[in-house]
Amino acid sequence: MRTDTATGTLPAREHLPVGMAGTPVLDVVIPVYNEEKDLEPCVRRLHHHLARTFPYGFRITVADNASTDRTPQVAAALEASIPGVRAYRLEQKGRGRALRTVWGASDAPVLAYMDVDLSTDLNALLPLVAPLISGHSDLAIGSRLARASRVVRGPKREFVSRAYNLILRGSLAARFSDAQCGFKAIRRDVAQRLLPMVKDTGWFFDTELLVLAERAGLRIHEVPVDWVDDPDSTVHIVTTAVDDLKGVWRVGRALAVGALPLDRLARPFGDDPRDRQLPGVPGGLARQLVGFCVVGALSTLFYLLLYSVFRAGAGPQAANAAALLVSAVANTAANRRLTFGVRGRERAVRHQAQGLVVFAIGLALTSGSLAALDTVGGNPSHGTELAVLIVANLAATVLRFLLFRAWVFPDRRTDAPSAAVAPAAPSAASPADPYGDATVQLRALPFGDPHATSSTTTTTNTTNTTRTRR
Repeated sequence: MRTDTATGTLPAREHLPVGMAGTPVLDVVIPVYNEEKDLEPCVRRLHHHLARTFPYGFRITVADNASTDRTPQVAAALEASIPGVRAYRLEQKGRGRALRTVWGASDAPVLAYMDVDLSTDLNALLPLVAPLISGHSDLAIGSRLARASRVVRGPKREFVSRAYNLILRGSLAARFSDAQCGFKAIRRDVAQRLLPMVKDTGWFFDTELLVLAERAGLRIHEVPVDWVDDPDSTVHIVTTAVDDLKGVWRVGRALAVGALPLDRLARPFGDDPRDRQLPGVPGGLARQLVGFCVVGALSTLFYLLLYSVFRAGAGPQAANAAALLVSAVANTAANRRLTFGVRGRERAVRHQAQGLVVFAIGLALTSGSLAALDTVGGNPSHGTELAVLIVANLAATVLRFLLFRAWVFPDRRTDAPSAAVAPAAPSAASPADPYGDATVQLRALPFGDPHATSSTTTTTNTTNTTRTRR
């Protein structure tokens, strides 16, 4: 069961200390491919902007994606001539692969990336990362589709972008407004847990990252941006769209079967006394009641629909048993995930078996009600049957909730206070990079601790990303 104090969950967000000598607070990654003309003006402009406006230490990392022109030489020259600029060579294409590699190796507590063409106005950079520094949010994205945004681009790209986000909302229930804008940031403690779960290595990387973060309950901050389209973009829209749709199908299927361990991304509540658990009051009762009522209402409608369908070809007892069995399986699965927060396949069969026992109790109540009605009324109407079944199901619903909460999905939370949860240091048993492109082991340390020394071991196979223009 998902809990706020489960082993391996994220600690509570905290404001990053002002004094972080020797370690930049922000690491901005610029993935490039054959950008010998645009790279130097981009880096110099970004560095000048950060030096003039950003109140914390920063670093700019150029992630060269196996360029075949003079881009590596330009990056090396910038590293040598400008303090705080680092060049990183990647030998394989894939923007997602590059971001996972470079972000995974960074020691900065806030990680960001942006396109080399600087289509997004740099004045949005500080508002982008400020909620991450303050501890308010886990991720931040620039949005070209927010009402306050000002965007200049052609109708084709406008249509593709809006259509894609409509697909995400309809298929993956995404609530963020713009998955494709190349202007994003994430806290490093979140990235260390989230990046190993992201499978895509190309353009769909951003979307998958955001969907998983949102489903795990992490907070995503959106910043309206001023954005001007790059007419020289080399992105193939059709190919990218097909790959994105394949990614939507894969992620949707994984979420549907509960194959993703999103529990490890859980955040505890803050220090507000209203968030503390009161003695003798079961945690999460109000939320569970709301979820159970919503699932119960939908299940009841589903059950009545099935009963009406089955009743056309069978007697009332047979129709009731069949309708209740099908709806009970669906009800148990929905309550398991939505009401009691149990994810993954572990003990799923056992939970369904226990749910069938609860179903048998409900069947006894409803069948008994139908039998009593038949004895009293002789030949009752269909409407009378439905009315009696609704009353019987209400009684069965109360009993079902009590059994679900106390027996099927009991609360197994530990008594350890949430403040005691510390970042779990990766170990040999930690999940390895599922693609073999980069295996990064980082020991999480308290930010700003003057006595803490960073122990970072990085084993990186040279990897690469595509040109970051969309």
